[in-house]
Amino acid sequence: MAWQYKYTVLALCTLAFLSTTVARLAISPVVPAITDDFEISNTIIGFALTGMWMAYALAQFPSGILGDRFGERTVILLALGGTSIMCVLLALSPHFAVFVLAVVALGGVAGLHYSVATTFLGRTFDNLGFAIGVHTSGSSAAGLIAPVAAAWISVRFGWRPAVAFATVIAFPIFLLFAWRIRPTEPRQPGKAVVERLQLGPVVGILKRPEIAFTVSIAALCAFVWQGIASFLPAFLVEYRGQSEAIAGTVFAMYFVTQSVTKPSIGALSDRLGRDAVIVGCMITGVSGLGLFVAVPGLLGVIGGIVLVGIGLSWAVAIEPRFMENMSEQERGGGFGLVRTVYLVIGSLGSLAVGLFADVFGWAVSFGMLMAALGIVAVGLLANAALGLEY
Repeated sequence: MAWQYKYTVLALCTLAFLSTTVARLAISPVVPAITDDFEISNTIIGFALTGMWMAYALAQFPSGILGDRFGERTVILLALGGTSIMCVLLALSPHFAVFVLAVVALGGVAGLHYSVATTFLGRTFDNLGFAIGVHTSGSSAAGLIAPVAAAWISVRFGWRPAVAFATVIAFPIFLLFAWRIRPTEPRQPGKAVVERLQLGPVVGILKRPEIAFTVSIAALCAFVWQGIASFLPAFLVEYRGQSEAIAGTVFAMYFVTQSVTKPSIGALSDRLGRDAVIVGCMITGVSGLGLFVAVPGLLGVIGGIVLVGIGLSWAVAIEPRFMENMSEQERGGGFGLVRTVYLVIGSLGSLAVGLFADVFGWAVSFGMLMAALGIVAVGLLANAALGLEY
C-alpha cells in the first residue's frame, strides 16, 4: 500500500511535539543542579516551572486562533523556531530572574504547537483517538530522550548545556517540517486575530455541562501531570535516595511506558468509551504513586513508574471527549480555549508539589496527587451511576 500524505502529517506533528516537549522536560532532571547554582528552594524553582507551564497553557487559545487565521503549518513552524531560540537563551541566563523570564517564554512558544496540531489532525483523520494517541506519544518519547540526555550532559558539562541541547533536536525538525508539510489553508483568513481573541463568542462553550465537567477532570489530571513532570527526578533523589543519573533513567522509563501505551489507550477509548478508560487510568495512577511512596526497593520504583506512566496517559481519552462535543467550526478556538483553562489550573501542580515537599515532605506531597486522581475517578463513576450524561 502506498504511503499516504496524512501519515507524513501525523509523523511530523509527532516529531514537532517531541521537540517542544524535550525542551520543557530537559529542565526537570537538572532541578537539583539549578537550585544549587542559584541557591534557591524547591518552592522557588516550582514557582518558575509553574510560570512555564502556565505560559504553555495560556498559549493554547491564541494558538488555535492563529491557526485559523494563518494556517496550522505556519503556527507549528513558529513553535519549533521559537523553542530553538528560547533553549539557547535559557542556558545563557546569568541570574535567576533572567532564567525565570526565559523559562516562561519557552513555555509560551512551545505552547503554540499542541492545539493547532490536534486541530490539523482532526481535519486529516477520522479515527481521532488513534491519531491523538500517536501524536501524544511524541511527548512520551521526549521523556525517553530528555531525562537521560539532560542528566548525562549535566553531570559532565553542567546544567546549562543540558537545557540547551534541546535546540539540537528542535531546529532540524523545524527544517524538516518546513520541507515536507504543504501550506495549510486558513479556516478564517479574513478575520483579524484581535477580533477572534474576544472571548465572548467562544466562552459559551465552557457553559455546556459536558464541556465544563470535562474541563474539571482534565484540570485535576493536568495538575498531577505537571507535578510529576517537574519534580519526579527530585523526588527520586531526595526521598528514594537515587543518584541523579538513575533518577533521570527512571524518569525516562515513565515516558517510555507512555510511548508504548498511549496509542493503545487512545484506540481502546475509541472502542470501549472514554470514561471507562479514564477511570482505569486514574486507578492505575493512584496505585503507582502509592508504590512510589510506601513500597521500598526495586518493586516500589519499577512498579511505580510503570503504573504511573500508564495512569498519566489520560489525555488520549479525555481530549477526544472535548472534540466530540464541539462542531468542526468550534474546534480551532474552542479546543484551544478549553486547553488553556484546564492547563492554567493544572500548571499549579508544579508550585503545589514543590511547596508541599518543602513544608510537609515528599510523602504528603505525592499523597496530594493521589487524592486528585481519586477525585476524578469518583466524579466519573458518579456521573455514570446517576445518569447525568456530563
